[in-house]
Amino acid sequence: MRRLYLRAILVSSLVIIGLALACQQPPTASPPDTRAADERAVREADAACLKAVTAKDVEGTVSFFAEDALKLQANAPMLTGKESLRKWVSEAMATPGFATSWQTSKVEASRGGDLAYAVGTYQSTLSNAKGKPVTDRGEYVDVWKKQPDGHWKIVVDMANSEVPAPEAAKH
Repeated sequence: MRRLYLRAILVSSLVIIGLALACQQPPTASPPDTRAADERAVREADAACLKAVTAKDVEGTVSFFAEDALKLQANAPMLTGKESLRKWVSEAMATPGFATSWQTSKVEASRGGDLAYAVGTYQSTLSNAKGKPVTDRGEYVDVWKKQPDGHWKIVVDMANSEVPAPEAAKH
């Protein structure tokens, strides 16, 4: 009898262990590392955006920004959303002497493949009210986000001017 009882316990234990192992979730595979491809895609989008800006293509330029994008710039209020960006880009490009360029020095994408940032330097020129060209230069950071359609869009654009504000230059 005791032998029968021990067999029953052994068989029950094996069944329970088997069921526990069968119910375990298989280890989840890490998502593929797409950082290099994402960084290339952001660099390509960045270059295409520069081409649109150089051509003074307002709609082409604005197309690189997400609907809820933010623009942070020195000595001016933050711009929120594509419509305020469109107005700002349109006014800037219509200003006599408008020219801008930038050089991206670093792009880094997240392991998750949904966010990336670009850092670089810029130079912009506009004519002031007297028609004199005024040049600004500095550094920038753009935060890019992969959209549901797979395209990368700028969600935050921030410039850091190296040129002192006019009031500061007087001191």
